[in-house]
Amino acid sequence: MIILENETIRATIAPKGAELQSLFNKQTGMEYMWSGDAAYWGKHSPVLFPIVGGLKNDTYYFNDKAYTLPRHGFARDKIFTAAKISDTEAVFTITENEETLKVYPFAFTFSLTYQLHRNTITCTYKVFNSGNEELLFSVGAHPAFAVPLTNDTSYADYFLKFNVAETLQRFKLDNGLVTPVAELLPLVNNQLQLSNKLFYDDAVVLKNMQSHSITLGCNRHQHGINFSFDDFPFFGIWAAKDAPFVCLEPWCGIADSVATAQQLTHKEGINILPVNQHWQRSWSVECF
Repeated sequence: MIILENETIRATIAPKGAELQSLFNKQTGMEYMWSGDAAYWGKHSPVLFPIVGGLKNDTYYFNDKAYTLPRHGFARDKIFTAAKISDTEAVFTITENEETLKVYPFAFTFSLTYQLHRNTITCTYKVFNSGNEELLFSVGAHPAFAVPLTNDTSYADYFLKFNVAETLQRFKLDNGLVTPVAELLPLVNNQLQLSNKLFYDDAVVLKNMQSHSITLGCNRHQHGINFSFDDFPFFGIWAAKDAPFVCLEPWCGIADSVATAQQLTHKEGINILPVNQHWQRSWSVECF
């Protein structure tokens, strides 16, 4: 485990999947990350690469060849090379190898950098095309936050407050594939009230969202998180059935549509990176 710490917060990151597993605020005495209880869902904050969501029949085609990838790709199960630069910064990296090339025929360097500043942790994804052809990929975040944060509150006491007044467009899933059917989720005072039943039909998959910051707050106390993200065109909100957490998931990529032709070059949300070029996105969590 790699531990980052400053005067306010302490973060624990596992080399497997470069996964943030703990975010503890020493001033509030609160743990903000989900515990990873396997009875509900045994992960904390998996990284989604080189795809986000599921593929139709777990299969895509590139240059007339079929390849198989599991839901959300392979990075979350890989051991990253970890380099701790300072007490408050660490970098985790993977590159292609014989195993990845069998399912994803691209050369790449993929890294996650975690940095602490006061009561905030920032995660930055960097992709470098080290090959000799265009790199096609998706990247997404999947951090799970504890709800409730205190023993004297319940799941229904919590809400998500968006920084823009908007009506959300939720695209329904059919066996993990995105349908063209959008359900409107109007916000009340910019807020979406959390409830277990919100996720009984799987994740809330959002497109065309205007907000770039969401506050997880509570009606009964003043603690929570501010979750910030920029230039992620898709967003997911999810929890396992009746589980005491909520995932806030900015995505540069999305699951296949039900009408997909399974061609990677035409996949919705795919990013195309030229040779020797870099790509970067970040999200951050301020805990209070």
